[in-house]
Amino acid sequence: MPPAPKVPLHIAVVMDGNGRWAQRRMLPRVAGHRQGVESVRSIIRVVGERGIRHLTLFAFSSENWQRPADEVGFLMELFLRALREEMDRLHDSGVRFSAIGDLSRLAPETQQLIEEAQARTAANDRLWLNVAVNYGGRWDIAQAVARAVAAGRSHAFPDYLALAGQPDPDLFIRTGGERRVSNFLLWQMAYTELYFTDVLWPEFGAEDLEQALAWYAGRERRFGMTGEQVREVAGG
Repeated sequence: MPPAPKVPLHIAVVMDGNGRWAQRRMLPRVAGHRQGVESVRSIIRVVGERGIRHLTLFAFSSENWQRPADEVGFLMELFLRALREEMDRLHDSGVRFSAIGDLSRLAPETQQLIEEAQARTAANDRLWLNVAVNYGGRWDIAQAVARAVAAGRSHAFPDYLALAGQPDPDLFIRTGGERRVSNFLLWQMAYTELYFTDVLWPEFGAEDLEQALAWYAGRERRFGMTGEQVREVAGG
């Protein structure tokens, strides 16, 4: 196995802390979600500039439906509005867009816009942006197994996971101070480096991302080997 690159090929992010950011400013929680979109724009730009090829953002989990109905409605509308406003920019920047998750529960208008964005950007190859919407890691594994069995390929169920055809995340980032993965990419993150920061997502910027990348660069990724074996492979 070749040595792991010092710049991750794929980053996965749980964008946590929007509500707390707003509450600390005596603002409604939705103001934090709105500000969080600005951080998304910034991070997509920086990731592209650093040559990272895959970015997966956890926008809305299958458990988030339990939140207050007005907040859920705002999040769905915010996602629709952001995708509509950002589609041209993503395409012009060479970004390929994909939405992963059980999209059947989304509004028909949202599903149609997702299909249009995916089709329009399918040939772009600078950065592959995955946005997880109504996604859960357990759901992903279960649906992949079901589809694989139906196709008579139960032995190859990873081929049916939401991120099939893409490399597993090298680096996981969670903002907001929590130390858990929250049912995100459970199969794919078996050997992912886990980075947690207390910075709230609306405040997470280029400097914070660089700190995460510097931390990642200092990790020794063994993939079951000893440190000596890894260093031997790295030395040629």
